[in-house]
Amino acid sequence: MRDYLLTLCVTAAVTYLLTGPVRKFAIATGAMPEIRARDVHREPTPRLGGIAMFFGLCAGLLVADHLQNLNSVFDQSNEPRALLSGAALIWLIGVLDDKFELDALIKLGAQMISAGVMVAQGLTILWLPIPGVGTVALTQWQGTLLTVALVVLTINAVNFVDGLDGLAAGMVCIATGAFFLYAYRLWYGYTIEAAAPATLFAAILMGMCLGFLPHNMHPARIFMGDSGSMLIGLILAASAISITGQVDPDTLKIFEGSTREATHAALPVFIPLILPLTIIAIPMTDLVLAIVRRTWKGQSPFAADRGHLHHRLLEIGHSHSRAVLIMYFWSALIAFGTLAYSVHSTSMWIVLVVTVLSAIGLVLLLLPRFSPRAPRWAEAVVPPRYRRRKPVPEPEPEHEAAADERVPVPAGLHGSTAIGHRSRFSDRRKAGTPS
Repeated sequence: MRDYLLTLCVTAAVTYLLTGPVRKFAIATGAMPEIRARDVHREPTPRLGGIAMFFGLCAGLLVADHLQNLNSVFDQSNEPRALLSGAALIWLIGVLDDKFELDALIKLGAQMISAGVMVAQGLTILWLPIPGVGTVALTQWQGTLLTVALVVLTINAVNFVDGLDGLAAGMVCIATGAFFLYAYRLWYGYTIEAAAPATLFAAILMGMCLGFLPHNMHPARIFMGDSGSMLIGLILAASAISITGQVDPDTLKIFEGSTREATHAALPVFIPLILPLTIIAIPMTDLVLAIVRRTWKGQSPFAADRGHLHHRLLEIGHSHSRAVLIMYFWSALIAFGTLAYSVHSTSMWIVLVVTVLSAIGLVLLLLPRFSPRAPRWAEAVVPPRYRRRKPVPEPEPEHEAAADERVPVPAGLHGSTAIGHRSRFSDRRKAGTPS
C-alpha cells in the first residue's frame, strides 16, 4: 500500500506543479476558446490542462517502475506499455482539438485507434464470467469489439460530464477510489497478481485528478479540455478492462455450488464493469433527456442548449460549487454503494444505508425549491436570504416629474464613492460637468 500511495503522491505533485506553467503556455498559444451560449463560465479560460495530467501519468509509471514491489508489474505484463501507447495517442489528438477544434468524427476515429493500439499489445478482454455458466472465452474479434466499445463509451461519458468546474476530475477521482479499493482487495486479499496493473492504473489516475483539481475548482483557472477528459476516460476504461479481461474468475472459486450461490459470488467479478458505469450513469441519463427534450421541441438532437443536468441545478437555485458537490455526492453513493454491496451482498444494512442516503440526496437536490423564512423576531440573527422581503413602494408621480433634480448620493466605502468625502450626483450635467 505504501508503494501505491507514493506513486499516487508523486503523480499528484507532478500534475499540480506543471499545471501552472501549462496555463501560461495555453494563454500564450491562444488556446482560450470563446464563450459559447451553453457555457457556464463568464470569462475566457485556457484549456490544455491535459498536458500536465499526461506528464503526471508518465511520472507515476516511471516511479512505479523503480519501486521494489511494483516493478514486477512491468516485468510480467505488457499492460503498462499498452496503456502508455494508447494514452499518448489520445492525448495528442486531444491537444490538437483543444487548439484547433477538430471534427467529431476525427476524434471518434482516434478513440477507436487508441483502443486498438492497446488491444494489439495485449490489453483486451479475453473472457467474461457468467453466473450459472462459468467462464466464457471470447474470440479475438469479440474481445476486440467489446474492448473498443467500452473504451469509446467511457471516454465520451467522461467528456460529456465535463461541464462545470472540477466536475469531471472529481467524479472520476471518486469512482477510481472505489475501483482502487476493489482491485487492491483482489491483489492483496486473494493474492491475484493479475490484478496488480489495474491497481496501479487506478492509483495513478487518482493522483492525476487530485493534482489537477486545485487549479480546476470553481472559479477554474484552467480547463482540462479534451486532452484531459479523453485521457482520464481511457485510463479508467483500461483499468476495468485489465482486471476484467485478465483475471481468471476460476481463481476466485466463485462458480461452485448452486446457481443462486454462484450468482451472489459472481458479483465481485462484475464490479470492474459496473464501476465505470457510475461515471456513465449521470451523463447517459443527461444524454437521453437531452435527445427527448430537443426532439420534443422540434430541434435537432445534436443542437446545443442549456438544458443539461448541471444547467438545471444552477437554474433551480444551486450555486456553482453546490451543484458540483451534489453530483459528487451521487457519484460517491453509486460507486461506494456498489462496492459495499459486492463485498457483503447478503447484508440488508447496506441497502438500508444507501436508501437513507438517497433520500438525503433528494432533499439536498430540491432544497432551493423550499423558501424557508424566519419569523420576524429572529430576522436580526439569520442570514439575509432567510428574511422576509419588504415590499418595494411604487414611485410617486411627483418623483417622476422632478427626475432632473439633483439627488445626492452619500459618500461611503462602496463603489466609486470610496475615493473621497464629497457626494456624487446621479446627474453629472447638473453637477457642473460640461454638457
